[in-house]
Amino acid sequence: MTVARLSLRFGRRMLLASLPALLALPARANIGSGLITGAVRRFERTEPPKPLPDVAFIGGDDTPLTLTDYKGKVVLVNFWATWCAPCVSEMPSLDQLQKKMGKDRFVVLPLSLDGPTRAKVAPFYQNKKLAHLGIFFDKGRKAMQALGVSVLPTSILIDATGRELGRIEGEADWSAPEAFALMKAAEG
Repeated sequence: MTVARLSLRFGRRMLLASLPALLALPARANIGSGLITGAVRRFERTEPPKPLPDVAFIGGDDTPLTLTDYKGKVVLVNFWATWCAPCVSEMPSLDQLQKKMGKDRFVVLPLSLDGPTRAKVAPFYQNKKLAHLGIFFDKGRKAMQALGVSVLPTSILIDATGRELGRIEGEADWSAPEAFALMKAAEG
């Protein structure tokens, strides 16, 4: 047998042996610049996607949670507050995005910074008819600090393995077709 033939045979075996491992890798989100238009034009990709710390926050019923609790899902973390006018403006579109995307593989995590005004959040959801979003709080702004957020609202897109794909600082229309396309691309 020739050296070329041995090399080809060895190469095929290596490919076949590694195929199960390659198939087990999580899908890499294909977020090209063509998706970053219109309502999500301010989306800043994180290149390469970076692992995030497992930040803690609490549910509306005071249940302690972390980002790891959502591993396996694409997550859009949104930092907001009832006293932030742009935040208030974008919340209905986040609710529509969650409705359109479903909750099987995707979740919006609106982390409220309402500490002293925490009692205002549930009535705010009722008043704005936010039926598809959960209520979550960033107690002491620890998640905000750990993720390097300094502007409200800020939304961070996280892939199913817990890596930051990018973020938008400031308000966005999450009900726009471009936002939906960006989230679907993040799902892989």
